[in-house]
Amino acid sequence: MTGALQTTVKDSIRAQALQAGFQAVGFGPAAMGEREQGRLQAFVDSGQNGDMAWMADHLDRRLSPKGLWPDARSVIVLAMNYGPEEDPMAMLEQPDLANISCYARNRDYHDLIKKRLKQVARWIVGQYGGDVKVFVDTAPVMEKPLAALSGIGWQGKHTNLVSRDYGSWLFLGEIYTTLDLVADEAQGDHCGGCRRCLDVCPTQAFPAPYTLDATRCISYLTIEHKGPIPVEFRKAMGNRIYGCDDCLAVCPWNKFATPTQETWFLPRESVQGATLALYLGLDDAAFRACFSGSPVKRIGRDRFLRNVLIAVGNSGNDTLVPAVIGLLADPNPIVRGAAVWALSQLSTTEFQRLKSERMGPETDPDVLAEWSLE
Repeated sequence: MTGALQTTVKDSIRAQALQAGFQAVGFGPAAMGEREQGRLQAFVDSGQNGDMAWMADHLDRRLSPKGLWPDARSVIVLAMNYGPEEDPMAMLEQPDLANISCYARNRDYHDLIKKRLKQVARWIVGQYGGDVKVFVDTAPVMEKPLAALSGIGWQGKHTNLVSRDYGSWLFLGEIYTTLDLVADEAQGDHCGGCRRCLDVCPTQAFPAPYTLDATRCISYLTIEHKGPIPVEFRKAMGNRIYGCDDCLAVCPWNKFATPTQETWFLPRESVQGATLALYLGLDDAAFRACFSGSPVKRIGRDRFLRNVLIAVGNSGNDTLVPAVIGLLADPNPIVRGAAVWALSQLSTTEFQRLKSERMGPETDPDVLAEWSLE
């Protein structure tokens, strides 16, 4: 394509994407820089991906768009704003409330973004030909580096994407295409000397700027980690029961962000202002009903209750002791173990009274370890 035709094609695609409901569009190469590849390789080599073995699987596909699809010539990155109406940090001051990350307070964003990506991709093929593939973050795609290379924003010191216009609150999706489109200019780093995202982290999950140790991150611990929450991080979790927004929320660039107008992302009633007490009584059917269509549903009732019980233990609310005691007999050891810890935090008297009685028939080593904690 000539330069003028390139501009026309890109402008048309951008307009179509904005019409489809995306707020930002960028064009990037079907390649990844050495720095970005090196960061991912170091992340995996150091074991900072924790239980996320899928990040190491097929690493060659993840390191470059062409590794995933050799025919790709260009990458179109599209972004949707999910900026919250209220300060996500405010709920941390209300320990009886269940704090769910902003991105997961309603419908699963993957479904909406993929639907709109396909809509735009079909239009591109109809207008300009070529082949396309669409991806959300469930595929082995390094979407944040690709978004930075396409000019949508830059990766901040917390490793997440930051935008001048939308701050930290962007969902991303990608269209790989065989069309040869000129890449937009990548944005430079605009973090300067700021350290807010690094310093606010409750679990010190950033060993250095631009470096994340996922095994210390509350989002990882509450969503990806399948076992008991490590004792050293429990107090720091506070009332965060699914994800954590702290490093995103304190970014100064959020002053330019606007709340999302997408109803798909607005908090649903069962989440808005929900108490820990409300969630303690969920059986599997009630959990599935409560979080139907939500990202929360994918961790399942047992891990969800594990997280809720850690928050209950941090709440200081001893009126929840009867509900906690009821969960000491839960069929799943991940729930029983978390209930033991929550009880130990809320009532030393009840913990000591029930200790010998419950330890006798218990067979799970992790639950027994919880009873033995000093």
